Amino acid sequence: MLLAIVQFALWSHATHIAQAATSQGLAAARAQNGTAAAGSASAQQMLDQLARGPLTGASVGADRTSNSASIRISGTATSVIPFLSLPVHAEASGPVERFVPDLASGR
Repeated sequence: MLLAIVQFALWSHATHIAQAATSQGLAAARAQNGTAAAGSASAQQMLDQLARGPLTGASVGADRTSNSASIRISGTATSVIPFLSLPVHAEASGPVERFVPDLASGR
């Protein structure tokens, strides 16, 4: 029972790390001059700093179009119970930032 509690805590922590990394990557990807590569690199950097123990085999995917950006992270929570593999998946998406002139002011 104790191992199950520890396993759940590790999976939960790994999920939170993946969610934080997707948010960080999305912020970089949706910036006005951002790119999918910048979002992916930002998410990977955060994973490198935080996910060494609880999240293994993490992969980052990023897409950016003229209107939206998205970041996906998948991996596996570190296992303390033999033969138990719990997947971790996080995804974030949002509109890209862009300058839109104010046409109502007549300038």
